[in-house]
Amino acid sequence: MARVPSAVVAATGLVGGYGVARWTKKRQLGGAVLAVAGAAAAQQWRQQAGGKAAGALTAAYVAAFAGSHPLAKKVGAWPAVFGVAGAVALASWVVADRRHS
Repeated sequence: MARVPSAVVAATGLVGGYGVARWTKKRQLGGAVLAVAGAAAAQQWRQQAGGKAAGALTAAYVAAFAGSHPLAKKVGAWPAVFGVAGAVALASWVVADRRHS
């Protein structure tokens, strides 16, 4: 069975975390989705690109989550979430997934 690229896992965590929190009105549940996907992506990053790259991508993932909040005030919630998810997915692909496709 083919492995899901870490870029997809990370983007799904950001979009899915927000979607779950919004639709269930339970922020903790959305946070759990965000955390589980982030941990899964971090594990893949570590395996594919090493510890330093995994640390940098994990920091980018957390920064994307945090940065989506002020960005949402300017462009709207969904565009902000999709924008940061796309940025993290691109970084993930460049640093880790591109080598293993």
